[in-house]
Amino acid sequence: MAAYKDEERGTWYVSFHYYDWTGKNKRKLKRGFKTRREALEWEQHFRMKEEANLEMTFDDFVEAYTRDMKPKLKENTWNTKEAVVNSKILPYFKDKKMKDIKPTDIIQWQNQMIKLKNPQGVLFKPTYLKTIQSELSALFNHAVRFYELKENPVVKAGPLGKGKADEMLFWTKEEYLKFIEQVKDKPVSYYAFQILYWCSLRMGELLALTPADIDIPKSIIHITKSYQRIRGKDVITDPKTPKSKRDVVIPDFIRDELQEYMSRLYGITKKDRLFHITKTYLHHEMDRGAKKVGVQRIRIHDLRHSHVSLLINMGFTAVAIGSRVGHESSDITFRYAHMFPSEQKQMATMLNDAFVMTDKEGEE
Repeated sequence: MAAYKDEERGTWYVSFHYYDWTGKNKRKLKRGFKTRREALEWEQHFRMKEEANLEMTFDDFVEAYTRDMKPKLKENTWNTKEAVVNSKILPYFKDKKMKDIKPTDIIQWQNQMIKLKNPQGVLFKPTYLKTIQSELSALFNHAVRFYELKENPVVKAGPLGKGKADEMLFWTKEEYLKFIEQVKDKPVSYYAFQILYWCSLRMGELLALTPADIDIPKSIIHITKSYQRIRGKDVITDPKTPKSKRDVVIPDFIRDELQEYMSRLYGITKKDRLFHITKTYLHHEMDRGAKKVGVQRIRIHDLRHSHVSLLINMGFTAVAIGSRVGHESSDITFRYAHMFPSEQKQMATMLNDAFVMTDKEGEE
């Protein structure tokens, strides 16, 4: 390796050839280094990343991971991942070589994460700790798959936090009906919450709705996209998962309410969004309505749990519910198992009857 002095600028630069991932010979030029040493270190780090050399630092690997993965992920997904990595992971590992990071290092990091508090001085919830570790594990899994790292040290270190919240909050139908009366004074709030509760849409799905998504004659809402506000810009993406793309058949009263709401939107076109409101607005309205009526404040997303709970109480199967809300039936069964009527007692009774019948036949 060699570094060169730029006499005109008084700085150093490197110029060299390397082979990219396709095997093509390329030339790299990088200027503006204050010292020869900085220039040579930059070249060394660059070569290690290109050659997938695990002598590279964790910081350099994150750059390689960003190059590999950012184009494949939704902008909002990447921004969330990047925020976690930059604030909770990089400060602890950035200067360590990838090949030198051991399970004991992960355990020490876990111990630091457990002590962290949010701006309000409250320890992070186990579900959030689980999310943080999942991001770290994803980085090492990538190194194992594509950079020939022998094993993922996060797996050996064991879990941090829990994947599911301790308590699933939801409103009964009666609680929801009390709440909705309190926000009727603002039509946009009323119609938005009606769709969220009775149709089980995610917030992003609601905010992405256009008149083209509403089939009034067939009483169907077509869920084909999701809305995000990212860095001050409106961004429309695909829904959360492939299963999330679905047709939701709506009850007649919601169809009529949607038709009435759309008739109030002067000059709206087929491609215009129906709800020009923000997530913050909906949270504020949830606060306002819940406080007025005196019901427990739940999250906007918990309205989906409330809808699922209602359908379970009506006797619908996990398969039918999963199709409606955009989840796999196995997810519905796992997450809401405690809500489904238990058939264990009925099974035991029928087995007992079968045994008694067999016993009587033996006596004859």
